[in-house]
Amino acid sequence: MSEGHVAFEYEAKAVSPETLATLGEGHIAYVKQIRSEDVPGLFPEAPKIAPGLKLFALHAADGTPIMLTDSREAAVANAWSNELQAVSVH
Repeated sequence: MSEGHVAFEYEAKAVSPETLATLGEGHIAYVKQIRSEDVPGLFPEAPKIAPGLKLFALHAADGTPIMLTDSREAAVANAWSNELQAVSVH
């Protein structure tokens, strides 16, 4: 090994979906762009929304929907106001 380089071994271990869902719980929320057609499945209490709209959903780290908005900025601001670090998913 040449000078200035560090080698290490990493053993990948499987993480259960349950464990993965709890990572970041209470600290991280994620913002996801959705279509208005997806709203009833995520937010059953939401009023009927016209089809074809681009919306943004804020979810808790475990996937629980928190809020729905028409801008990414509003979703991030809501996360911050609830002391959550917002991350985007695609």
